[in-house]
This record gives sequence, structure tokens and C-alpha cells, in this order.
Amino acid sequence: MRGWSAFILKACALMHLGIEFFHPIFGRSLQNPMRPLASLPLPWALCWLSVTAALSSASPAAFAAGRPLPETLAPYFVLPAEFSKEAAPQDAAPKFYDGRAVNGPKEWGQRRREILEYWHGLLGPWPALIEKPHLEKLETAPRENFIQSRILVEVAPGQSLKGFLLEPEGKGPFPAVVVPYYDPETSVGLTHKPLRDFAYQLAKRGFVTLAIGSPGGDARKPELGSAMCQPLSFLGYIAANCYNVLAALPNVDSARIGIVGHSYGGKWAMFGSCLYEKFACAVWSDPGIVFDEARGSVNYWEPWYLGLETGRTRKPGLVTAENPRTGAYEKLVEARHDLHELHTLMAPRPFLVSGGSEDFPARWSALRPAVAANTLLGYGGRVGMTNRPNHEPTEESNAQIYAFFEHFLAQKRSTD
Repeated sequence: MRGWSAFILKACALMHLGIEFFHPIFGRSLQNPMRPLASLPLPWALCWLSVTAALSSASPAAFAAGRPLPETLAPYFVLPAEFSKEAAPQDAAPKFYDGRAVNGPKEWGQRRREILEYWHGLLGPWPALIEKPHLEKLETAPRENFIQSRILVEVAPGQSLKGFLLEPEGKGPFPAVVVPYYDPETSVGLTHKPLRDFAYQLAKRGFVTLAIGSPGGDARKPELGSAMCQPLSFLGYIAANCYNVLAALPNVDSARIGIVGHSYGGKWAMFGSCLYEKFACAVWSDPGIVFDEARGSVNYWEPWYLGLETGRTRKPGLVTAENPRTGAYEKLVEARHDLHELHTLMAPRPFLVSGGSEDFPARWSALRPAVAANTLLGYGGRVGMTNRPNHEPTEESNAQIYAFFEHFLAQKRSTD
């Protein structure tokens, strides 16, 4: 029996080492630990339960594994030749902060933790996540082929936001998408701002969608409550709690929850998906995916994003000698850190940059590290970018967004 115990312990240890990376491969078949137990000897059954218990806390990765990208998307998930070998400001090959190369999936897990610890340490820690945020439906009515509810949703300790929950008719379980923006009404198509109604359009396509707006109602004066982190990190925290809201709904498949946002909402979606690994995939519409002080809309330096500093406030506008950097943004730039580090945290979860005036084709340089991280883990076709001339979304760019979610979330895996 002693030999069996040692063998099982070693097997479990080996299996635990690969949990973070096996989960995307086995997917939901590992979310039902009772399925294989009847056919396993007792020692192996115990080992299986140990592994699946650990998997239950690992990030779900509801990828369309084994299915090629549709022709409408495939060309946008290939690193263009002109960027594949160029010298970039940031080295594409995964490395630790001390310069050591990252070798294999196990070390990538260590590198991933290193990035998270650094960024959370600089931006400020999140409050404890709310496991089951309170959701109150204030008003519910049918709309086209889904049910629309005005809601009050708990997003932080002592803080709730009004928004909308759109649910397709039927029992599900459905895929779901969090849609942050300045105001939730725009996301559900109740304002005159065109082509920003992601929640409405996805609901018509069979997704449960949760639309929320700025905490406090003013994006430039966000209400942070008791949080001690930078405002943009706090938005990521809110997104994580919105994931938990959707995951708790009986008609939602918790392994198939994504997030999408445009501009300000794109920054919000980027920080939410990168810093919270349970989001299965993400779309960032023209947020400015790297720091760029020549462009006024890529304004991460502002105090409502990453430039908040007690006792020191800069005037809105471009960084100049008279109007310098402040807050965590100043420290990030001085230490030569950039957002490409956060992008790599998505690996191997897929994401799409729906680029416009702020995220033009040359931004592929900044996406090379994310491509390299996926390559290290044995994945391709997980990093994509489309481009349009202007900042505003177009019919074509939105169709690409919806095709992305339909590919990676709408269809259940073959192992279901």
C-alpha cells in the first residue's frame, strides 16, 4: 500500500503541474469529475478528484479547440510578415524581469505570476472579489428575441451600478459577454450613438449580455469606494465581479464568458480580461493597446486611468514638461514597462484587437510578445487584429467582433 501511495502522490504532483495548461485542452470534460469515476480503480479515482478539485479553481478556457478559424477571421490572426522578424522595443521572446528566458509551460506559469504581482503591486491591490454579487432585476420586458431587464448589480463592496441584463429566450446554458462603456444604455441600443450597441447585437445572436457604465456615472471622476488601486485597475476589478454575476446565472455557461468594449470601454475590457483569467476571451475596440504619448486618446497618464496620485494632480491633456506624468503611469514609463506585458497574460485565451485610428497595423509590434507566449504554450491563432481608418466602429468591424465571439464562445466544444 505504501508503494501505491507514493505512486499516486507523484502522479498527482505531475498532473497538478500541468493543470493551468491542460484545462484549455480538456475543457468542460474536466468540470464533471464524477463522469469517469465509475471506471477507475479507487486510487486513481482519488487522484482524479484531486486534479479536478484543483481545476475547479483554475481559469476556464472555453476555446474552439480543434476547429479552424472561419475564413472571415483567419487572415486577421496571422502575424504580418513585415512584423514577424522586426526589431521591436520589447523583446517578443518570453523572459523574466531579470532577463532569464522562459522555458516551457511550467516556467510560463511562474512568469505569469511575476507579471501579475508586479502590476498589482504598482497599481494597487484589488479588494477581495465578490463570489456571488447581488443582482436585482428592477424591470423586465420582452424585446425582439430576448428578455431585457433593467438591473442593479453589486460591483464592489458597498457599491452597485445600474445596468442591463439581456437574456435570450430558452433555458440555455448560453455563452455570455460583459459589455462595459461610459453608459449602459448605449450598449443596449437605447441611445443615438451608432455601432456601439454590442450588448444588444450579441443578445440577438444568442448571448446573455451584461451592460454596465462608469462607476459613479462620470468616467473622469470614478467612484472608487474603499479601493486602493488605480482607477483603470478598479474597472478591471468591476469587470471580474461582473463575470461572477454572469457565472452564477443558471442560464449561463460559466466556461463561455467573454468581454468587449470600445475606446474607454476597450481599455476597461483589456484590463478586466488580462487581470482576471476566468474570462474565456476578449475583444478590445481601439483602446490604444500600448502607451503612446503622441496620441491624445491613448491617455493612460490621466488620473482617471493610471495617473492618480494623492496630493498631485495634472491637468488633462498630453504629457509635457509643464504637465508631467503622475501616479503609477509615471513609474511604469520610468521603469520601461508597457501594456504588452498585460497582453501576454491572456495566453492561451484568444483575443481580438478591433483597431481603428489608435490601433493601426503597426501595433502588431506590440502584439508579438502575446503571439510568442501562445507559441511557447503550443497555440496559434489566438491573437488577432483587424483595422479600420477611424476610431468609430463600422458595420464591418462589428461583424468581425460578432464572428469572433460566435467562433470562440457560441459553439460548445465537441467534448461537451
